[in-house]
Amino acid sequence: MPSPRTLLAVPTAVTLVLLLLAPASAPASSYPARVADAVLPLLVTRGAAPAAAQLVQDGTGTRYTQVGRGIARADHFRAGSITKTFVATVVLQLAAEHRLSLSDTVERHLPGLVRGAGNDGHALTLRCLLTHTSGLYDFTADTEGLVPVTPLQALRIALTHPPAHRGRFRYSNTDYVLLGLIVEQVTGDSYAHEAERRIIAPLHLSHTSFPGSRTSLPSPHGHAYTGDGTDVTDLDPRVAGAAGELVSTLADLDRFYAALLGGGLLPPRWLRAMLDTRAAHGSYGMGLFPVKLPCGRTVWGHNGRIAGSYVRSAATADGRRVLTFRVNTATIADPGLETALLTAQFCPLTR
Repeated sequence: MPSPRTLLAVPTAVTLVLLLLAPASAPASSYPARVADAVLPLLVTRGAAPAAAQLVQDGTGTRYTQVGRGIARADHFRAGSITKTFVATVVLQLAAEHRLSLSDTVERHLPGLVRGAGNDGHALTLRCLLTHTSGLYDFTADTEGLVPVTPLQALRIALTHPPAHRGRFRYSNTDYVLLGLIVEQVTGDSYAHEAERRIIAPLHLSHTSFPGSRTSLPSPHGHAYTGDGTDVTDLDPRVAGAAGELVSTLADLDRFYAALLGGGLLPPRWLRAMLDTRAAHGSYGMGLFPVKLPCGRTVWGHNGRIAGSYVRSAATADGRRVLTFRVNTATIADPGLETALLTAQFCPLTR
């Protein structure tokens, strides 16, 4: 559920690993796998995760690697804010169907709901919700992502705080809770059912679900831990709702991002809109954010953090190469390792 972090420069120690494992004679095709196999264990030894796993998909097939105990390839896990990419896709599909407009105000769809402490639904558009430029307070700053709330309760928490400067990028889970309510108002069905009908079923994401209030994970699954080792595998997903309740697998997330960026879910105009970061001044599109890697290549995707789980999906702009990695705790102690792992997978000629 947190904001996408600004990825840091690859740590010096990791850079040395990359150099040592990539002799000049190594074929380019083998380089990403060799380097990624070296970086992934660092998520445990330097990143303090109990276990880590990654699944890469490209034109040559898939490659799975893991380190540590307690994670398996087929495991279901909580995907946190990756939920936002699903919700944004549904909203953009509705826009393509002319059932709503991104310039619609929140007031038009949810009259009288956004009021208080200087907040005003008349001043907020769907576009500013999608791009996190609404200025709405993030309700999870008060709940710490641990208190189950209904969407209206989440909104009431947010509306006790004055808004930040509208038009500036400020990541807020409240934005996507509101989008979930708007999808329901427009379609007469929940955002979860709309995502299942429009995304999950067509792509055969048979291990992806919106659990609602179900606290247990589907089988198979491993365990999830806090930083102090407390088991938080069972969790009420209403701590996040439309901002982060999704449960999925590595394979399903790779398939989803490959299909989305490959043009399989949105018409070209609306996919371009999703990748347009101008409203958020380069920080965020609509349910996706870009990361420019040290080699100059930009990848697109989202991260997700929820109690006991950190997940990151990233893909090339055409969706032909996709990586999803996860750890079974909420935080990577050395955040620079994320850059190192993405660099290893998407910059095969970097030495």
